[in-house]
Amino acid sequence: MSTWHIPEPLLARYLTGGLPVPHVMSIEAHLAACPSCRADVPVDPDWLAHSWAGIDAAIDRPPWPERALARLGVRPHVARLLTATPALSRAWLLAVIAVLAFGTAAAHLAGDTPGVLLAFLVGAPVLPLAGVALAYGPGVDRAYEVQAATPLAGSRLLLLRGGAVLVTAAALTGLAAPFLPGPAGLGAAWLLPALALTLACLAIGTRLPLPLAAGGLTLGWVVVVLGTQRVDRYLLFAPGAQAGWACAVPLLALVVYARRRRFDPGSPSATPRFRSMR
Repeated sequence: MSTWHIPEPLLARYLTGGLPVPHVMSIEAHLAACPSCRADVPVDPDWLAHSWAGIDAAIDRPPWPERALARLGVRPHVARLLTATPALSRAWLLAVIAVLAFGTAAAHLAGDTPGVLLAFLVGAPVLPLAGVALAYGPGVDRAYEVQAATPLAGSRLLLLRGGAVLVTAAALTGLAAPFLPGPAGLGAAWLLPALALTLACLAIGTRLPLPLAAGGLTLGWVVVVLGTQRVDRYLLFAPGAQAGWACAVPLLALVVYARRRRFDPGSPSATPRFRSMR
């Protein structure tokens, strides 16, 4: 036990919040080790009990997205990792909803409906790319180094989070698609291109950082779509193109699976983007 005790004037300033932060930290370190000085700090028992009850509730009761995933059969630790995905933050989700709402409203208000519908079809497949680029990695995830030491690190966690982002973006886009005017069936023509582009992003991400892969694919996608306008406005969404997208999806999935170890932290073949700092 310390032989030094907090003087009353100093304790009074501490209780009223009139001390600088370094002094507060020093006093609180002393209070943790000195029962005599702790006894001089007035505490409201009801307030203390209420505070501890709130802390217990916050720790023991996970947020509603995590509880919803658990009810769907997702294991608790996987549900926690999925809900902690940086790309699934409120800001990203609200941004996606705002873009889709704007596109749907513009399709109804604009005079050239096919042009607005085309803009929606061009933008919808690349929405998941932004989320996948921010799903995992030392540059975007504050808990990356902690998670890199877990058995789920590397390809498993990236694919889990990437899949969650793709499903979320596809679900939100799917909700907006039926409200789009235009030719029947085109409202869902973005789905296979979105899946193919997402898998291509993951495949390229075994060589390059994911944000760079996503940005390059987005730029390439827009350039190709604009380049086909003189031939057919909806060339990349026509039945023949859809068959091509359907063939590309399993091939890209095989590439991602074959190169999955390049996402594993600490692997000799891992890219610097995902290498663990062990």
